[in-house]
Amino acid sequence: MLKRRSTEAGHRRKFLAVIDDSPECSRAVVYAARRAERTSGALALLYVIEPPGFHDWIGVENIMRAEASEEAEKALARFADLARRHSSVEPELVIREGARAEQVNHLIAEDEDIAILVLAAGIDKEGPGPLVTAIAGRLAGTFPVPITIVPGALTDEEIAAIA
Repeated sequence: MLKRRSTEAGHRRKFLAVIDDSPECSRAVVYAARRAERTSGALALLYVIEPPGFHDWIGVENIMRAEASEEAEKALARFADLARRHSSVEPELVIREGARAEQVNHLIAEDEDIAILVLAAGIDKEGPGPLVTAIAGRLAGTFPVPITIVPGALTDEEIAAIA
């Protein structure tokens, strides 16, 4: 188990929300931003770029990587604005490339201030979503920080009441 230092002097407990294109992602961001503000903590937003599966031509792969990076920056900016609308916390923006669950684990291992991972459960018939399934399902018992799963159907008002 990793030793977390977020409760020591000079360190703030950091909430981590993973940004993706799911409709429920905003629920995790709003909850994490509100909890960070209420607990005098910090907020990190992580966007993971899945590596392109196109390796035949390096030029095409580089273009795809640049486009994915641009999309990551736009998505992070949108969700950072959402966090600012719901709290006074200035989010830290992080872009990684690789498998999403793996990159979440790597970031938590590297940043000892990350104390809570906030995910939102999907609201469709497909289940809670692949990241929730991967992290909260198979890895929950060995995960290095607590995981908060926010129901994807909660309104801003409902989140404000519980955060």
